[in-house]
Amino acid sequence: MLLVPRQLVRVGMTGDVPYYGGRMSPAQAYAASHTPRRPPPAPAPPPPPPSPSARQPVPAAGAGDALAALQHLLDTGVISADEYRRFRARVTG
Repeated sequence: MLLVPRQLVRVGMTGDVPYYGGRMSPAQAYAASHTPRRPPPAPAPPPPPPSPSARQPVPAAGAGDALAALQHLLDTGVISADEYRRFRARVTG
């Protein structure tokens, strides 16, 4: 009876990589220990500039500015007269 090592009997079962009795081949061990480095992610593109036709928000810092902003919203039709009165009562307290 001819005894052949288990490693040689199973050569070719897994393709090009020889089988080493359940262990990793030297090529597999090298590949596992030398992982390729990934390049850093590309920076996000800057946001597009605002279009000239876009409406700019009215800054509201104090009570006078808040009333002016409410008047602007009423004039442009964003809020109704009833809403304007309720919001104005909130601002003036």
